[in-house]
Amino acid sequence: MNSITTADAETATIWLNRFETALRACDREALEAMFQPACYWRDMLAFTWAISPHEGRDNVVGGLLQAQPKVHARNFEIAEGRKTPRRVRRLGTEVTEAIFAFETDAGRCHGILRLPVDTPGRAWVFSSSLSEIKGYEEPIGDRRPAGAAYSRNFGGDNWADLRAREQAFEDREPAVVIMGGSQFGVTLAARLRLLGVDTLVVERTPRIGDVWRNRYHSLALHNQVDKNHFPYIPFPPNWPRYISKDMLANFIEFYATAMECNVWTGTELTRGRFDDDTGVWNLTVCRADGSERALHPRHLVMANGVSGNKVAPKVPGLDTFKGEVLHTADYRTGIPYRGRQALVLGSGTSGHDCAQDLHFSGAEVQMIQRGSTTVIGLEASSQGDAPYLSGDLSTEDADLMAMSPTFTLLKQGLRENTARAAEHDRELLDGLVRQGFKINFGPEDCGHQMQLRTRHGGYYLNCGCSDLIAEGKIGVLQWDDADRFVEDGLLMRDGRIEKADLVVTATGFQKQEDLVAQLLGKKIAERVGPIWGLDEQGELRNMFRPTPQQGLWFLGGGLSQNRAYSKYVALQIKARELGLC
Repeated sequence: MNSITTADAETATIWLNRFETALRACDREALEAMFQPACYWRDMLAFTWAISPHEGRDNVVGGLLQAQPKVHARNFEIAEGRKTPRRVRRLGTEVTEAIFAFETDAGRCHGILRLPVDTPGRAWVFSSSLSEIKGYEEPIGDRRPAGAAYSRNFGGDNWADLRAREQAFEDREPAVVIMGGSQFGVTLAARLRLLGVDTLVVERTPRIGDVWRNRYHSLALHNQVDKNHFPYIPFPPNWPRYISKDMLANFIEFYATAMECNVWTGTELTRGRFDDDTGVWNLTVCRADGSERALHPRHLVMANGVSGNKVAPKVPGLDTFKGEVLHTADYRTGIPYRGRQALVLGSGTSGHDCAQDLHFSGAEVQMIQRGSTTVIGLEASSQGDAPYLSGDLSTEDADLMAMSPTFTLLKQGLRENTARAAEHDRELLDGLVRQGFKINFGPEDCGHQMQLRTRHGGYYLNCGCSDLIAEGKIGVLQWDDADRFVEDGLLMRDGRIEKADLVVTATGFQKQEDLVAQLLGKKIAERVGPIWGLDEQGELRNMFRPTPQQGLWFLGGGLSQNRAYSKYVALQIKARELGLC
């Protein structure tokens, strides 16, 4: 059931009106009467200028009462032009679901409301999200600039002249320096530009998009195009469901130009320190021509994903192996290994992709598992992305939905999705087990999404490699059954040697905090602490929000995460530039 009715609109409107009356009066008793005992509120900057989850009626009402005297939230109403209110089923509960709008002294906001049909006066889920800061609305659509500074400016500077001067930063310091010019860096730079925050992206490779362009030949995204659109400029409607790495690389490069991002390519951040007295960073970057430039921004954003340099595996005997050893970061194609034997050490996404590429290039491939892996089919995995793929909601509203659950609700949803996917993929999973491939269903049976959140790896969305393993076309070895690498392959505990000409190490990358220590110093790394993984509230540690180090931010994850969270990082930085928080 998924339909808009007058009754649902009336139910949601009545609740919002009562809620506003109680909130304006800071009436605890009235507010408590409007929420379920087990209720959930996740605020994205609207009330708290932070990403703030609240679970349980006492915490929800207490948080609202604490924030309201500062923000003066008001004018709650059903948002116009949305495909809500509607009747839907969420986590087994039939609810009236509505997207609503409201405002505070500082901004205009939106949120999600879910009222159980059997108790429509008591909210189960309530979320709130800052959409824009008043007076600093993005100049898009009807507010687009006229371009008078360069349009038909006969005898004067044109757009290209002005852009070249702006990107040089010869006469000013950027307010923000973003390290990394992949999707993370350019989308944040685009958002900050529209908010009027002077931003410079430094990218170590020669071209924007090279981080994708230089990966292995067969790489393509493992989730569908409609989930991965960029803000402001979606992918072309004729693009395939699963985008190749080169299409994505070229799109990122085009996006940076179209959104007028200031980018220095061939430039690497070599060191940095924060000046507590002045509140600015002292950064040194090395340009493509070998020259150095000092930069002094107030904000430094690490937008290089959530990992650093590749990790060389510490496994016995690998240094004695006489064949070729390649990390997945250096692997390009399996064609040179046709008719040869290859071992892939590691069973995450990159390991599977490289093994599959080697197989279809004519190599004899075996995968070495060092631990169990979460495996889910592409079709089954897409069920959890229904709001993006069905066309039922706009990308912006689907993001709003995705931002609404607190950790408890998130786990319930992931657990249900994982159980459905396991049933859907039962034949495939049974085939993997028969071949000796070890599987798991993620932390707390919450699947690959929880693997992503807790360790940023350990899973595979099946693009065909699992079928090859289940059919015995790609072999499986367990590291527990191995003794060590030797000159010509892998010595097993039973004495046999699994011969190899090539070992591909799918062993991941260093932790982001290690890179922070290298670039910014051990003291800052220790102050910030772990990056990624879950904190005590179930939020990602030090991601998308202020860190313990003033002026240091981190952005990473999947494309859809980047699109949604880059908005909130940009708004938080703008708010600090304005002195709002």
